[in-house]
Amino acid sequence: MNKNSGNYDVIVIGGGPSGMMAAGRAGERGLKVLLLEKNRGLGDKLKITGGGRCNITNAEMDKEILLRHYGASKDFLHSAFAQYGVEDTFKFFEARGLPLVIEARKRAFPKTQRAEDVFKVLEKYLSDNNVVVKTGVRVSEIRPGEGKIKSVVAGGVEYEARAVVLATGGLSHPETGATGDGFSWLTRLGHTVKQPTPDIVPLAVKEKWVKDLSGLSLSFMKITFFLDKKKTFSKTGKILFTHFGLSGPLIMNSARAVKDLLKAGVVTAEIDTYPDTDLGALEKNMIKIFDQNKNRDLKNIMKELTPEGLDETVMVLLKNIDFNKKVHSVTVEERKQLTHLLKALPLTITGLLGFERAVVSDGGVMLTEMDMRTMQSKLFSNLYITGDLLNITRPSGGYSLQLCWTTGFVAGDKLLPS
Repeated sequence: MNKNSGNYDVIVIGGGPSGMMAAGRAGERGLKVLLLEKNRGLGDKLKITGGGRCNITNAEMDKEILLRHYGASKDFLHSAFAQYGVEDTFKFFEARGLPLVIEARKRAFPKTQRAEDVFKVLEKYLSDNNVVVKTGVRVSEIRPGEGKIKSVVAGGVEYEARAVVLATGGLSHPETGATGDGFSWLTRLGHTVKQPTPDIVPLAVKEKWVKDLSGLSLSFMKITFFLDKKKTFSKTGKILFTHFGLSGPLIMNSARAVKDLLKAGVVTAEIDTYPDTDLGALEKNMIKIFDQNKNRDLKNIMKELTPEGLDETVMVLLKNIDFNKKVHSVTVEERKQLTHLLKALPLTITGLLGFERAVVSDGGVMLTEMDMRTMQSKLFSNLYITGDLLNITRPSGGYSLQLCWTTGFVAGDKLLPS
């Protein structure tokens, strides 16, 4: 095996957002940095995030409110986010010629709406700070010594450095080369690793009518989940119907809780298509529309009674009603059935989709084994761990990338203190 004589201060393994940020910051400090990436190019997952638009961060400037979105991990994150927070992310990109815009739910995107432009900023950050980048090189081994990482073997070459940053990311989007190598290395090194599962991910459902609506997006719906017929929780927002079930931010941010329910029993759900209108008010509105159209066929006024795109679905679900009859012939009981269905469209959750559909996977090294002020491993004094390799849950909406920017910057800033 060849020994590398590059005399590097830092080796960064993984060319995703946290790895590029860590490498760039270390280089900015004057350290000699080598970045190793097994794919042929850097940032493959970054380039497709946010549907190719890249939700860079969430523009919640109140650190306490922001950290609540990281659940039980928030108490570990105060120091890191005090060192590099949302405002720093805005300054970083805008100072490099990429202004950001804020959209619904405080999601921040590049003004150009191009993830590729975010990548180019980071690529230039590496170049400007003399980071040596080697792509198409797979790390096969991380060799430990006495309380330190001794060397990294990649492409048949053994590299040595004073510090190593592990930034290989999680298991979501396997088409970008995400294979969970980092989790395996951490386990071999003796770290306690919670095995990853898909986290922010669409839900699979049983009912055919849901799949028949594939492509339909409804912007203001309430979904309530039940475990063995007992109500558990509700959320309101946009729902996207797909050929496999349900998606959209509302659904994907419910997946973690639904995953736990599925372990305990049968999970069903109901969609309230008029969440801001109670049952009585909805029935009064329906009576008014019936009175105005009493001589028309019921099927011909369904578009006025249902949210756009749901008229045919409702007719399929209410098989006992003859929708060819005149409105004045509809019975009180039939009208009540229609009203109740619009307030509670029933469906059955059969599972979560896999890593290939996940925006984020959970799992990673336990934070109790980390010094989160520096991203330093407590087992190896020269090992730093960033991004999706840390066991931190979070919703969609820019929180994942902000975690990458924060942990990457802190690692690059704090390793090898002068």
